[in-house]
Formats: sequence, C-alpha cells, structure tokens
Amino acid sequence: MGLVEEKSTIITGAASGIGQATARVFAEHGANVVVADVDVEGGEETVADIREAGGTATFVETNVADPGDVEAMIRTAVDEYGGLDVLFNNAGIEGNVAKLADQPVEGFDDVVDVNLKGVWLGMKFGISAMVEDGGGSIISTSSIGGFRGIPTYSVYGATKAGVSLMTKTVANEYAEEGIRCNAVAPGIVETDMVSRVLEEDPSQEEEFLAMEPMPGLAQPEEIANTVLFLGSDLSSRVTGATLPVEGGHLA
Repeated sequence: MGLVEEKSTIITGAASGIGQATARVFAEHGANVVVADVDVEGGEETVADIREAGGTATFVETNVADPGDVEAMIRTAVDEYGGLDVLFNNAGIEGNVAKLADQPVEGFDDVVDVNLKGVWLGMKFGISAMVEDGGGSIISTSSIGGFRGIPTYSVYGATKAGVSLMTKTVANEYAEEGIRCNAVAPGIVETDMVSRVLEEDPSQEEEFLAMEPMPGLAQPEEIANTVLFLGSDLSSRVTGATLPVEGGHLA
C-alpha cells in the first residue's frame, strides 16, 4: 500500500522538473493526480508516463495566476477524484536575472503573479475544498532564496519568502479544520530552470556546485520525496514549516 493511497492530489508546474517528478512519485504511491501546467505538451506527457506505469492522472491546462483557471483545477480534483487531499503549489518562474535597479517593472509583476499570487490562489480555492473534505495537506515550493539574499534574484527571493510566511499563517488559521500547511525550500536542483540560467551564464556552474556541502546538484526526485513525506500521514504533526532541501547550504 502506498503512502498516499487514493489521495486526491493536485500538483502545479507538473509538466517538468520538480513538479513532474513529484507527480510520478505520488502516483507510484497510489495517489490520484491532477497534473496542472500551462505547458500542455509537457503536462500530457507526465500523465501518459503515469498511466503507462499503472497510475491514475488527469491533465488540466492551468495558469496559476488566473483565478478562473485555479478554480477549474480544484474543481477537476473534486469532480474526478471525489475531493482534495493534497495540494502542491509548485509552479514558479525565476524572472529576470539582474540587479534590482536593472529589473524591468513588468518582470516584477510576472514573477509575483506566478510565484506568490499563484500560491495564494491555490490556497484560497484549495482550502475551501479541503474544509468540505475534512482536511488535507498543502505544500508549496519556497527556496533557499527565501532565506537569504542572493544577488540578481531580488524579486524571486521576495516571492519565496512570502510563500514561507503565507505557509505559517495558513497553518495557524486552518489547523482546527484538519489542514496542514508546509513548504519545501530546494537549493540548486538540476531542472530546466537551472539549465536556462547556465545557458545564459555558464560560469555560474562552478558557483552552483560550491554552494552546497553535499556534492553535485540535487535531482528533482529528491525534492519530490520530501513533498511525499509532507503530503503523507508520516508528517501528521508537521505544519507551518518550511523544510530546507539544500544539501546543507543554509548550515
């Protein structure tokens, strides 16, 4: 029996990277997974992989910054799988990599819309479904950039710090309704986002590798396994926490 057997689960940003790995891991452990992303091709690929492995999944094209899309995403989980047990607010973008004064105003808006408003919308509509269902677990993706100031990532870091604070607030507000709310804070993970940064500035690879005491770069599956823990009953007494998964960087 899996750790999240028959749990109705939504994962945003599930077309690639951490989201895709998490969707696969949850399905392997018995969850019914709603795969949500703006990337239709990647999202459908994730669903196909899950079904081929014998799991259950449905794709919903979702812009997490759009309230209508997020409501439809939540409704899909309720209609298809009978409720909502786990919500992983994972979709995120890095935005423009530049010093603060060089950041375009519209770039600020884009990052805030996806990384912060998107999480807020997921929580807003997801909480209502979870209350009706008797509780659940919300997990969101923060970052080590939400713990410390990383040059050229001011907007990204601000949104991730906001995710961690929202997580604490929701954990306090909805504990009595049976809702746990936590976040994960990855370090440098070998994903498309990191690949894009290295394409723009290959010299950062050495810096990335030196950031964490543990050798190499984290793999998406390592973050996914941490999310699985937070979504399962193994973490039944854990709420309001942002769990660093960063190879000792913050130490």
